[in-house]
Amino acid sequence: MRKIYGDVAGALDGVITDGQTIAVGGFGLCGIPSALIAGMRASGVGDLTCISNNAGVDDFGLGLLLQSRQIKRMIASYVGENKEFERQYLSGELELEFNPQGTLAERLRAGGAGIPAFFTRTGVGTVVEEGKETRQFGGQTYIMELALRADVSLVKAKRADRSGNLVFARTARNFNPDVAMAGAVTIAEVEELVDEGDIDPDDVHLPGIFVDRIVVVPNPEKRVERKSFRSRPQ
Repeated sequence: MRKIYGDVAGALDGVITDGQTIAVGGFGLCGIPSALIAGMRASGVGDLTCISNNAGVDDFGLGLLLQSRQIKRMIASYVGENKEFERQYLSGELELEFNPQGTLAERLRAGGAGIPAFFTRTGVGTVVEEGKETRQFGGQTYIMELALRADVSLVKAKRADRSGNLVFARTARNFNPDVAMAGAVTIAEVEELVDEGDIDPDDVHLPGIFVDRIVVVPNPEKRVERKSFRSRPQ
């Protein structure tokens, strides 16, 4: 099977259409498949449901697809740094399904593992519980959460071999593997492509069986999140 594509447009061609559910990797500003997201924007597809831990910022990551009104619904955990997201949600232009972060990760992992649903205590007694089935186990209440699957998953990796085995860099490993597993078709944007055998099997973070297409983007933009502190009174 051909997995290597010469450019982003080619990697997306024949896969993306209007109305799909798209899962997107990334944690904060780390591990975001920014070139693939830019390609989605250029394609003009719309009416999308996007699953992602966060929604980027106004001019980076999924913020670009929000600017162009290509997303109709978000399934996410944290969206606090995107003013356009806030504006669209408060004005009723954008649907939102909030998830506790661990629950979102497990819903994606379950989807990739073929597990249709699971029970968790996270969210019991809060708005997270509303409209969901609950059961008692060991005298405790648990919420049933449904697995998540995507038509297409977009992920960012540090390195890939030609079979699609991936290595992620540091924090980029948080959501990208789960996102990749949950996609019917998974496209990986990678910084470096190596031959089979060049990645030690013990170093593989995601087996190539979960990756359908690869595009090399050797010098991606990398945003850095920094802490800032107010001055302490003297």
